[in-house]
Amino acid sequence: MLHSTNNTLQQREERYGSFATQGAVAQNFKTVMRMTMGWNDLSPCQKESLEMIVHKIGRILNGDPNYADSWHDIAGYATLIDKQLGGH
Repeated sequence: MLHSTNNTLQQREERYGSFATQGAVAQNFKTVMRMTMGWNDLSPCQKESLEMIVHKIGRILNGDPNYADSWHDIAGYATLIDKQLGGH
């Protein structure tokens, strides 16, 4: 099990860069978001969606920007909110 976990962590670091750096990038974005006046007007789902989008942006900036799945995930989180708001 530990070997499998270590393999997964190594693969993720190769794809997304160092976890420490990615975490710093994402947390900096999240701090800015939480400091805006509109943050408290968001629903929990809207907040979570934005935080997940920022997480993915952090991975893109810190790792492989050509990994299409990261971009696909961003579109997915935005689509979830669009559907909640009555979009298609």
